[in-house]
Amino acid sequence: MKLGDGVEAAIHCAAMLAGVDGDGTLPGNVMAVAFGLSPSYLLKHLKALTGARILESVPGPNGGYRLARAAEKITLLDIVLAIEGREPAFRCGEIRQKGSYALDPSAYVKPCGINVAMLKAERAYRAALAETRLSDIVADFNATADQRIVAASCAFVALNQRPQNSKQRLINERKMP
Repeated sequence: MKLGDGVEAAIHCAAMLAGVDGDGTLPGNVMAVAFGLSPSYLLKHLKALTGARILESVPGPNGGYRLARAAEKITLLDIVLAIEGREPAFRCGEIRQKGSYALDPSAYVKPCGINVAMLKAERAYRAALAETRLSDIVADFNATADQRIVAASCAFVALNQRPQNSKQRLINERKMP
């Protein structure tokens, strides 16, 4: 199974946003530069994360993105499903019922063993992602990564985050349904 590159970008951006202070934000183009990605490519994935209510998009001069909920409440499965969709990675086309030796459909009462095995693996894969929280990834990074990388990441966020002032926060809250 191969996940799209957008999954990696989405998880890295969410992890970066976990380091933003309070109601602050990071602009999408700043995160694109941080990871060497095309801004339009990354914005497509940030929009998907916003649609899934993993991120919040804040308009205005101090706008950008921030986590929509605490990192402890976001799983890797949430992010993967936001980017890749909810459909299983394996989709059985029942090709055993097609082709030159296909029999009458009544011969195929038992589910396809390949499909059963693949869906079992999918459930295990999703369960593992559901157990891993964004906060776990961030904590592991802070504890085990080379401290130069941790320091550089923290400095990047501190330098580029946009503070949200209380007046702007009130305006944004009034716009929410």
